Amino acid sequence: MKAKIHPAYFQATVTCSCGNTFTAGSTTEHLTVEVCSKCHPFYTGEQRFIDTKGKVERFNKKQEIAQAYKIKFGNKKSKKLEKSDKNTKSLKELLSES
Repeated sequence: MKAKIHPAYFQATVTCSCGNTFTAGSTTEHLTVEVCSKCHPFYTGEQRFIDTKGKVERFNKKQEIAQAYKIKFGNKKSKKLEKSDKNTKSLKELLSES
């Protein structure tokens, strides 16, 4: 290794939001993480949402608004399909008309 070009290497203390702490090699002395192996659903086997910025709540709110919109205004695509089904004729009907 060349001298004076590499950053200092530390045994960093990593702190998770769940309270778990462990050490790892890093160029900084202290690290803070949101999820670690003690609280991540993949490692714990629990099924839960990791919602740190309210993304799940925002998604659920959008879904509620969409459902209310569907109830209020109806589903336009299904109405268009019903209209197009009424106007379509089979090949047998088309041949019998001519």
